[in-house]
Amino acid sequence: MKNFFLGALATLVVLVAGGFAYLRLGWAEVRGDLPPSRLESYLMTKSVHASVRRSAPELPNPVAPTEENFIAGGKIYLSECSGCHGTPGAPDSESTPDSLFPPIPRLPKVGTDYSEAQIFWVAKHGIRRTGMFANGKWDPDQKLWTVAAYIKRIKSLHPRVQQELSKKPSTAP
Repeated sequence: MKNFFLGALATLVVLVAGGFAYLRLGWAEVRGDLPPSRLESYLMTKSVHASVRRSAPELPNPVAPTEENFIAGGKIYLSECSGCHGTPGAPDSESTPDSLFPPIPRLPKVGTDYSEAQIFWVAKHGIRRTGMFANGKWDPDQKLWTVAAYIKRIKSLHPRVQQELSKKPSTAP
């Protein structure tokens, strides 16, 4: 039994040392113009989602779920988020190409599994090494909660909200 535990411990030490050497010797691919391996994508995606679930307190959204607030959130999304995450109704070719890894989620197309509190947390704090910056440094919480309510429902908005958001802003002479 003692030999089994020593063998398991030695295996663990070799794996940790090998992983450390792999990273410290520069063998890990870090180029931004190559997609990550499936293993890297899987591990990082699971890690990010687990961290957001652990870090974001499940608070109720203080912004009431009204059509007016969804329109306000949609206007924020269109002016500040759609450049990266995609514009509802626009073809994917009009969105930013997938030049970041992990790829930028196209929210109008795929939606999100995050809760409103988690969306708020991501918008406020950002996600390290993804291109998602911390909007909480300059945007008030109320604004971030408003856009979080919109993003959570981006694939199931009432037709009136969609119609209001599809109107072109009028330009004053």
